Amino acid sequence: MESVGAILKNTHDKMTKSMAFLHEQFSGIRTGKASPALVENIQVPYYGTLTRLREIAGIATPEARLIVISAYDPTALPDIERAILAANLGVTPMNDGRVIRVPIPELNEERRKEMTKVAKRMSEECRVAIRNERRDANEHLKNLHKNNKVSEDERDQALKTVQHDTDAYITKVDTQLKAKEAEIMAV
Repeated sequence: MESVGAILKNTHDKMTKSMAFLHEQFSGIRTGKASPALVENIQVPYYGTLTRLREIAGIATPEARLIVISAYDPTALPDIERAILAANLGVTPMNDGRVIRVPIPELNEERRKEMTKVAKRMSEECRVAIRNERRDANEHLKNLHKNNKVSEDERDQALKTVQHDTDAYITKVDTQLKAKEAEIMAV
C-alpha cells in the first residue's frame, strides 16, 4: 500500500508534468516573432513513420521573423513543407531545394486576440488537470485513513499539503498565462 509521502510525491510530480506540458504548448503558440518551438514538434511522414521535425532537421532562427529548416536528408524537404502547411500555423514555407525558409508575418489585432483565447483555453485545461490530481490524492489519503493506515491528524496535514501545492501550481499557471498574453499582445 502507498504511504502519505509517496502520495504527496506522486501528486507533486504529476502537477509538475502538467506545468511542463503547458509550457510546451505555450511555446507552440505563434507570437509575432520566430521561434523554433513553433515547428519543432510538427509530425512529418518520414519513410512511412511519423517523426518530429526536430529529429530529422536542424531548425534555426537567423532573423527575428524567419525560421530556417535544414533537413538532414534533403529528400525529406517536400514532406516537411507539406507537414508545415498541414499544421495550419498561418505561415507559408518556401522550399529552395536545400533549406526551407518560413517567414513569420506580423500578427494583426484580431489574430492576437484569437491567440490569447487559445492560451487561456490551454491554461484552463492545465488547471483542470492539476485539480484532478488534487482530487485523486485526496481520495488516496482518505482511503489510507479509512483502512487505518494513517491517523486522522496525518491525513488532515497531508490534505493541507495537497491543497497548498494545488494553489501554488494554479498561481504558476496564472503567471505563465499573463506572461504569454503580454508576449502575444506586444506589437
